[in-house]
Amino acid sequence: MSTVTSTPSAPIHVPSVAALADAVGQRATGEWFTIEQARIDAFADATEDHQWIHLDAERAASGPFGTTIAHGFLTLSLLPRLASSLVEVGGVAMAMNYGLDRVRFLNPVTAGSRVRATTELTGAETVAQGVRLSSTVTIEIEGVDKPALVAQTLALYVPEA
Repeated sequence: MSTVTSTPSAPIHVPSVAALADAVGQRATGEWFTIEQARIDAFADATEDHQWIHLDAERAASGPFGTTIAHGFLTLSLLPRLASSLVEVGGVAMAMNYGLDRVRFLNPVTAGSRVRATTELTGAETVAQGVRLSSTVTIEIEGVDKPALVAQTLALYVPEA
């Protein structure tokens, strides 16, 4: 098994909402973020998903991953924390999450692992309110080739008046 070794990159800087189409194809990689057991526990409480694989360290030690794992939806819910600083757009009155076109959970994130986002801008569509930006966000796990998840995300950027 080889390890992920790329370093974080500078954010993608776009001067205006109108220029988002020119940024399609650019990529950025974020900083590492540790997913601690306490966060997994809190997510289990918030979602009432208390499966042993997430919470019972003793039982999970003899399970398929050798330890507890984060909920897939916990990893997905961290997309704003992990990826929002990777694209900076000037002249924005408001930017909002527009949804997801596709999400795939590819690899479990074990408790104590470090993850980070890599984003690639894949499309920019002008709509009545501004520009809808499509991105592919990959959540990498430090030291693991196969990512935790890949999501096709959508964000709406509304320009200042």
